[in-house]
Amino acid sequence: MTHAPLDFLRATSTSYDAIAKDYTALHPDGLAHHPLDRNLITVFAELVRANSDAPVADLGSGPGHVAARLHALGVPVFGIDVSPGMVALAREAHPALRFHVGSMTSLDLPDESLGGILALYSTIHVPDDHLPTAFAEFHRTLVPGGHVLLAFQSGSEDGHRRLTERFGHEIDLDLYWRTPETLEARLTEAGLEPHTRILREPHGEETLPRAFVYAHKPAHEPVRQS
Repeated sequence: MTHAPLDFLRATSTSYDAIAKDYTALHPDGLAHHPLDRNLITVFAELVRANSDAPVADLGSGPGHVAARLHALGVPVFGIDVSPGMVALAREAHPALRFHVGSMTSLDLPDESLGGILALYSTIHVPDDHLPTAFAEFHRTLVPGGHVLLAFQSGSEDGHRRLTERFGHEIDLDLYWRTPETLEARLTEAGLEPHTRILREPHGEETLPRAFVYAHKPAHEPVRQS
């Protein structure tokens, strides 16, 4: 089955609504057993604070634990998730923080209003032909010099599979894994500048390597020749 344009948003939202409580019960803090991942977020927080006091958007915020960690690091942050069920659980767990329903492909945010964008394992549900739209939104909403941190499943080549069941629930969820080179190329096309990549081997029950890519919006955009 192939999703029609933008149907992937509905399928992703419905799927995560179905598994939200079970997922959150199993992963109340997805960073608890990953010290490298935690420290990469700390580095991201330092980069953001050094450039701007504008807030960070945690895109695909899930149960809200990553936004809570950034908040503890002194970064103003709010979460956006395509799943109303996930947003409700994040609000319940972290009432001091703001979470709302939305999509990275159409951010309801003003231009140049974000100091940073964090997208941990959320671009994995965005089809290839919608990545340029999402990254164009990143560029539009970031302040000059604003930072991006992506985390995603990776491998020696790009791949895709569809998940139809999890935690005993029927779902319809696409999962895309990509090489760092693929994601860096898409970021560059959107006017963002990748500058650091880290690849770690699978840990525990993970079956694919994890990649992390840092990028930033140039502080001074190049002058385009007419």
